[in-house]
Amino acid sequence: MADSGGSLSKVRAVERAMALLRAFGPTSTRLSLAELTRLSGLDKGTTRRILQTLASGDFIEFDDTTKTYSLGPGILLLLPGVRYGSDLRDVAAPALTRLAEESGATSYLWTYFDGFAMCLDRVKSPELHIDTLRSGIGTRVTLNHSAGPRVLLAYLSAEERGKVLGAPLEQPTSRSVVDPAMLEASAAKIRKQGWEFATDDYALGMSALGVPVLNARGELVASVSIASLTPQFSVADGRPELLSLVQKTALDIGARLRPG
Repeated sequence: MADSGGSLSKVRAVERAMALLRAFGPTSTRLSLAELTRLSGLDKGTTRRILQTLASGDFIEFDDTTKTYSLGPGILLLLPGVRYGSDLRDVAAPALTRLAEESGATSYLWTYFDGFAMCLDRVKSPELHIDTLRSGIGTRVTLNHSAGPRVLLAYLSAEERGKVLGAPLEQPTSRSVVDPAMLEASAAKIRKQGWEFATDDYALGMSALGVPVLNARGELVASVSIASLTPQFSVADGRPELLSLVQKTALDIGARLRPG
């Protein structure tokens, strides 16, 4: 009998394969069999068999010199078929490019996805040749650090924010706040002022400035942020001087979104 999808039984082998693929990330591009076994929770024999199967379809590559595994080109072949966020990216792309050029900082578009902030798009600064390992397109981070993700946290419903703050939170630097009460207070401040300026909480020596992207109904769609070395941000009377530029970008993106 056909099923709508919600109550379909899951295929265990597929779940295991997904667990292995999800073990890879910006800071874990090459992993040994032992590391993959630990991260996936599978036994070594099962892990090896699934990796060999994935490798036959070019979804996994094995380096015989280092005895490590990495994601293969088969993953890239899937990307053109991913529709998630494509309309928003198309609308935001020109605005993000202008923002990077005019601010001299790298611009980001963040969206809320399954309890995390996901980097939906990024335009690197043409002037600044720095990068962080955890800031590429598709990167997922917890919502307690960096300006763009913290803006998303602030504009979530109280119920959803409570779920996020009840889950484990990353602490990439000593300045990253993980206390739920402090984050709730910070969220209230962000909602009141409509922006967030974060320093040293994602990478030491770097700061970020973020604002929400709202649709015609005033609902949160995404957040826009810029990030650069802290000395590049000038602050006068408690307000970053680039704030109006970032706000203008967010308003431009929001105004171009299709009603719906």
